[in-house]
Amino acid sequence: MLHDFFRWLEEDLGKSSPDGLSWSQALHGSLNLWNVSEGTHVMTLMFFAGTIWIIDLRMMGFAFKNIPFSRLNDRVLPLTIVAFAAMVVTGLFTFFGRTPIAYYHDIWFRMKMVFLLVASLNIFWFHYKVQTSQAEWDAMSSPPFKVKLSGAISMGSWLLMLIFGRFIAYDWYHCDKIEKGSLVYALEECKSALSYLEAPAQAAPADTSATPADAAPADATPPAEPATPAAPAPAKPAPGKGG
Repeated sequence: MLHDFFRWLEEDLGKSSPDGLSWSQALHGSLNLWNVSEGTHVMTLMFFAGTIWIIDLRMMGFAFKNIPFSRLNDRVLPLTIVAFAAMVVTGLFTFFGRTPIAYYHDIWFRMKMVFLLVASLNIFWFHYKVQTSQAEWDAMSSPPFKVKLSGAISMGSWLLMLIFGRFIAYDWYHCDKIEKGSLVYALEECKSALSYLEAPAQAAPADTSATPADAAPADATPPAEPATPAAPAPAKPAPGKGG
């Protein structure tokens, strides 16, 4: 569905000439920028997950039971926000500077985005629904079920997002290795990913092995040119008639 957009993003955006590089290709081909971006993305992702899991464990009643949720949240939340912002920015750089079209057709990347969406929706649900009654369960060592559920969804979503993100590095389910017609083949939209293989073949050159009927054989001797008639000799005067 978005195949053409991501191909344009990878191959055409920012290209100044037909032989030039797009911004995506230039970023990936840089000496250190893309590697620094990817490494920073992984580090900030783990930092973010670590801080958000502290809150999740408290919400589920598994850890920090003697600390009110509000106090723990006030201490940890600023770190979580900074890590999340850095994670998003470096993630966009990593996605844009690698091969956006390959990411788009990767089942692991799609699963990562699914659980990122689930985690984001859970954040909205917690802040706009669950947290409205925070005064009632703030200091409880075992919060209500809806608080535990939100914490479990958050922890599970971020954990699965981390796992699927690491699986992107493996080529187990690349389109060229998947059986055509399988479920993963359809989920990855491999038909559009491999559409370049279905381009019409170039017309084969004409067979010149056969000799045309009116062509002379290679070893044939060319016909001799007709002899040019000799010019007639000038007439000589007859004896006794000229001077």
